[in-house]
Amino acid sequence: MTAKPFAPEFLAFDSVSPVAGSGLGTLLNLLLLGIPTGLLVLALLWDQQGMGWVAVLLLLGLAGWWGRPFWIRVGRGLWHQVRTWPGSLWMVLALSLALIGGMSLSGVFSGVGSLSWEAIGALGEVFGAAGQILIAILAAYIAWRQYIISRDLTIQQNVITQQQTIDAYFEGISGLVLAPDGQLDDWPLERAIAAGRTAALLNGVDRFGKAKILRFLSTANLLSPLRRDDHLGRPILDGKGGYQRDRLHGIRVVNLETMLEGADLHGTQLRAIDLSEASLEGADLRDCDLSHANLCGANLRHADLRGADLYRALLFVGSLETASPAQPGQKPDFKSGAYAGAVVAGADFRQVRRLSPEQRAYLATWGAQLSPELPLQVLHKNPDPNPSASEPPGPIG
Repeated sequence: MTAKPFAPEFLAFDSVSPVAGSGLGTLLNLLLLGIPTGLLVLALLWDQQGMGWVAVLLLLGLAGWWGRPFWIRVGRGLWHQVRTWPGSLWMVLALSLALIGGMSLSGVFSGVGSLSWEAIGALGEVFGAAGQILIAILAAYIAWRQYIISRDLTIQQNVITQQQTIDAYFEGISGLVLAPDGQLDDWPLERAIAAGRTAALLNGVDRFGKAKILRFLSTANLLSPLRRDDHLGRPILDGKGGYQRDRLHGIRVVNLETMLEGADLHGTQLRAIDLSEASLEGADLRDCDLSHANLCGANLRHADLRGADLYRALLFVGSLETASPAQPGQKPDFKSGAYAGAVVAGADFRQVRRLSPEQRAYLATWGAQLSPELPLQVLHKNPDPNPSASEPPGPIG
């Protein structure tokens, strides 16, 4: 009968090490390996054969401990061979007798009898100290793991609590500003209460919670200036399933004003959100997705927008020649763009993504920090081998 070869999974070692898979486990394994290695080095330096053999036995023990599945599989395989081929048993006995005889002739057993009891006592003290160190390290590891688990549970509970709070806010705002038939029916007091709830919640949630609230308010047209009738102040329908917007005289259900000044919103999803005329002074907007967002009239002074995505973000209206940032006391002109653009003085727009030439020109004109433009030879590749014969590239906005 032919013996079956070992399966590949029999040679896996990762599951056997008692502390494998972590930095602390590696430290413990190095410590366990270092103690007998150090004893072996000392035995070779001091010519102590007994201590050397003890170190060798310890190393063999560690090898057996770390490779338990391997040795178990090997033992099972050998036992299978012994049961299958009876002649193998006699082979093992012959090899064992030969090994014992070789060790006797080499003086191994005589070296065991000449062990120094003082060295053995010192060795016991070394093992005792090493055991105390291992116990202290194990206790520190258990305390650290308990702290990590407790911290993760606390974070998960905070996330659940925050989401429940945001859901309750969505329900409350919807019930506050909507009539029973689902139409907007906001009165001044209701708008004030909605703004107060929004301001209180924005100060109590993390950046992702803030982004969820802004997406809800913007998608529900609660941040957009809506045209109102002259009698009751109710929003006017546009006949297409929505509400008419009036950027000059419209009234917002929730006016953000200064709620987002200095807010941490980095790395959040703010796509297509209406942030017009909101104050984001000093806000952290790094790596935000602001594509298609409306930033006209927004106060972005000293805001950090490094790495933000500004694809088709509305920074100004009208033409570059007439567009200018909003100013207090000045009536914006949404046709020419005068006093209707975003205030970008001192804002950091370095390394922003998908910035159009018109956006770059507006930002550079009104004092924003920008990354240096790429060299002309990179932006305008000239296929003509004779550069002097080709027309010079046009100016970059």
